[in-house]
Amino acid sequence: MSVLIVGGSGFLGSELVRQARAAGHVTAATFATRPGSVPDASWHALDLRRPQLVESVVADLAPCVIINATSGGADWAVTAEGPVRLALAAARHGCRLVHVSSDAVFSGANVHYDESQLPDPVTPYGAAKAAAETGVRLVYPDAVVARTSLIIGDRRSVHVRVVHDLASGRWDGALFTDDVRCPVHVSDLAAALLELGFSDASGVRHLAGAESVSRYDLGVLIARRDGLDFSRLRAGRRSESGIPGGLDVRLDCRATQRELVTCLRGAREFLVEGMNAPSNP
Repeated sequence: MSVLIVGGSGFLGSELVRQARAAGHVTAATFATRPGSVPDASWHALDLRRPQLVESVVADLAPCVIINATSGGADWAVTAEGPVRLALAAARHGCRLVHVSSDAVFSGANVHYDESQLPDPVTPYGAAKAAAETGVRLVYPDAVVARTSLIIGDRRSVHVRVVHDLASGRWDGALFTDDVRCPVHVSDLAAALLELGFSDASGVRHLAGAESVSRYDLGVLIARRDGLDFSRLRAGRRSESGIPGGLDVRLDCRATQRELVTCLRGAREFLVEGMNAPSNP
């Protein structure tokens, strides 16, 4: 089976490429600025803002499965419009598509969100991700839209880097005690995305960790795993910071988890398990 990882040079994308190759899939991946370093994968430059290039890459590679793991932030042309161009190409060429979305599509007003609840974003990034979900589902109803949360792993994870920068004094900031999410380990997320890609699933799925933690508590867990001085992590409250976005957003993944062999572990489980393992520099 063949798979195309769009955004394969990123943090999640690299793990998807690695796992796809380890499973024996013929693997291609795209990059925006420079190719990734995973061996035995073919690398292709792709700008999701260019419809003809999107069409050309999909047509030339003709993969069985496409997983879109790109992250364009609040750039509307990349984050909102790009996935729709990709979905159109995937539908035209009969490729299965898994589009990775985010819990940022929710405001936090309801706290607990299952797959049936409609987006109500409160940030430009969340609005772009919500628009992409709508567009993908409209042009390609058989696609999977997989919402996830904070992605944790080694220091390629932005959340892990922040903790290291705080503990070392390279950054003077705070981790919020009232900002709650359901973090997921990058290896669990990649395995679940590939599992969905090679299934007959369609529609919205939630792929986040099995427990909710605040960003401060997550930081302490990461610091302990990596042997850092967690007493240097300063606590704060997002509600007092003026930073926009939902406070308490918890993805309910129980329905999706029942469909999967992959176990979506909670942060305390995968971070405590990793305490005795060496962290990547």
